[in-house]
Amino acid sequence: MASAVASASSMLCLSLQNPTKTLHFSIKTHSFHFLKPQLPAFRRYSAGVTPISPLRGFSCNCSSTNTTHYEFSDGSSEVELRLQLGGQDVLSAKDIFVDADGTSLTVKVQQAGSIITLIDTNSLFEKIKPAETIWYIDDDHLVISLKKQDPNLKWPDIMESWESLSAGSMQLLKGTSIYIVGDSTEINQKVARELAVALGYTPLVTKELLETFAKQTFDSWVLAEGSDSVAEAESAILESLSSHVRAVVATLGGSHGAAGRTDKWRHLYSGFSIWLSQTEATDEDSAKEEARRHIEDGNVGYTNADVVVKLQGWDADHAKSVAQASLSALKRLILSDKKLPGKKSLYIRLGCRGDWPNIKPPGWDPSTAADAAPPATLPN
Repeated sequence: MASAVASASSMLCLSLQNPTKTLHFSIKTHSFHFLKPQLPAFRRYSAGVTPISPLRGFSCNCSSTNTTHYEFSDGSSEVELRLQLGGQDVLSAKDIFVDADGTSLTVKVQQAGSIITLIDTNSLFEKIKPAETIWYIDDDHLVISLKKQDPNLKWPDIMESWESLSAGSMQLLKGTSIYIVGDSTEINQKVARELAVALGYTPLVTKELLETFAKQTFDSWVLAEGSDSVAEAESAILESLSSHVRAVVATLGGSHGAAGRTDKWRHLYSGFSIWLSQTEATDEDSAKEEARRHIEDGNVGYTNADVVVKLQGWDADHAKSVAQASLSALKRLILSDKKLPGKKSLYIRLGCRGDWPNIKPPGWDPSTAADAAPPATLPN
């Protein structure tokens, strides 16, 4: 059953080698509420582009020789970027180089025989249609129009960052809760708190709830009654939390908690689960291969979780970087199947019966293992 779950759900594996550097993602198959300031839209006229209201300026550090100031707008099917050319002795279009492809954008200008990079990023907020890229010079600005592959996805900013992911994830999650599971209780809690602040979700920690309920510390409980008793109690708490929305739940790590037991996942399936795991892999390919081995071995976290994030080392000061990696992976997962939040909601309404991801119709008896009823479907 575990292997069926793994094959039925899309899993994203990320190797985070240095939380202070750019994150690299590998797709395995196939929030105090932070919002970026509302940006005005552009209205198109035959003579060109005219702003409805004054634009806000942002700074992009990217890979450039100096800080490039830009103005950004999301116009539904396309996004527009206005780069300041003031101070750059650009004579004509032949002095400008623009290369857009997938999620990358490079902009360079030639000045006095030297090439200056204005923007060089491979982390656009989402994919574009490179063949439909248009750019032109408007006074002292370079205007670049990028056609979005997904016109229904609102871009909070031109690039994927902690701020843009925090603002942009709300439209994708649709209130679905997030469960942070993995090898370490400490890591789960630190990352969950960062995610909760960013998304405006309620932060919940099962360890704290357990200690309040039992009126004793977690360690003393494990010593007195064993980890099985603790896992059973955590499972009961997860059941009570499964109907909650807009929550980030940090669970117990390792073998102590419900997430480490195959038969305790039925209520974890009610939200998006992120398995955080430390690794000794030195590169992305090695981390991916390690994750594949864990799946083949039937490791419950790897086979059941929606997303796997692998960390090389841990520093609590970099919890936000891990949270950013988790949001990015969730974004890619949901964009690969936009019905996933609705499917999670249906799973909750039917009682979290353990039939994830192949949800059975109402009336299905989870105790009947051989039940061959077709899965329930979401309306189009």
